Amino acid sequence: MTPLRFTPMTDDDFAAFWPHFQSIVTAQETYAIDPEITFKTAYTLWCEQPKASFAVKDDQGELLGTYYLKANAAGPGQHVCNCGYMVSPAARGKGVARQMCEHSQHIARQYGFEAMQFNAVVSTNEVAVALWQRLGFAIVGTIPNAYRHASLGFVDSYVMYKAL
Repeated sequence: MTPLRFTPMTDDDFAAFWPHFQSIVTAQETYAIDPEITFKTAYTLWCEQPKASFAVKDDQGELLGTYYLKANAAGPGQHVCNCGYMVSPAARGKGVARQMCEHSQHIARQYGFEAMQFNAVVSTNEVAVALWQRLGFAIVGTIPNAYRHASLGFVDSYVMYKAL
């Protein structure tokens, strides 16, 4: 895949990605976000609360995905960051998530973070789990039945971690 362009997420970018955001959370397969979330609440969650959020576009300007970067905890835990990634359905399987994760690690180091932690990777999201492991993340904990999958019922979630 050709290198992607990463730009700070704008209001227009989020509005353009909103249908994909909605379909991802409504599917209830990968994200522990209320499927009834409003645009305004989603925008606050994804674009205003994090330290940074990025729109990810190809060389034609097509919006392929987005991610946010934030501290995982406050105070003594603020040296560990957390990210969330979403890829549009048309861009899945094309290396977008890999490039987003690599970019986010670079940005995290620029912000002074020393590690990255994913708090709730749904165990049945095998593609993501395998990708994160290939990128050096380890499963450091399993939370039994922590996620109510739309078609599989209760499934485990993983806590994944990587020192930067």
